[in-house]
Amino acid sequence: MLQLYFSPMACSLASRIALMEAGIEARYHRADLWTKKVVEDGSDFLSISPKGAVPVLVLENGEKLTENAAVLQYIADLRPESALAPRPGDPDRYRLQEWLSFVGCEIHKAFLFPTFWYKDDAAKAAARERIGKSLSVAADHLAHRDHLVGKGFTVADAYLAWSLLLLGRGGVDVAQWPPLADYLQRMQERSPVRSAIDHEMQLRKVMARQVQNP
Repeated sequence: MLQLYFSPMACSLASRIALMEAGIEARYHRADLWTKKVVEDGSDFLSISPKGAVPVLVLENGEKLTENAAVLQYIADLRPESALAPRPGDPDRYRLQEWLSFVGCEIHKAFLFPTFWYKDDAAKAAARERIGKSLSVAADHLAHRDHLVGKGFTVADAYLAWSLLLLGRGGVDVAQWPPLADYLQRMQERSPVRSAIDHEMQLRKVMARQVQNP
């Protein structure tokens, strides 16, 4: 069985969504990204991933796969009938990689990462100034289409949906881009997406209570 190391509402949520959309069972292990410990047993998360980041997908042969673009495409390819990624050789496969790269570089790492992890207010402000252009690119693309690639939900949508969900916590209102607001609403209406979000939001609430009542 696959194993996914995750942190609630971190970018690993996209991998959980993909697994649920594909109907793939997995074991989930929560990693504390601040202490670099695996929560269930207190083991060293850095021994699982020297990068200290999620997602980490442990394959059935024990090998480990990291980085969102790779993990998401791997999950999609395990269930090609789910159409979570265009098949190799399909021109849209490159469009999928294009959008996974765009979300990863221009929204996730360029805005969400510095907003949540950097302590420098100037760096956070600079990230907020840049994000509008990237979001406008995505909004223009989605103005007259339901999904990023092709005509159905793909793992690129899982990644973008997570990114848009976190914008508010970074001080950016997705409502400024109506196509993105509509898109996010549609994504959350999908049962696997809603279930994945609800589960991780509940975990976040438990974590908050534990902090308040150690």
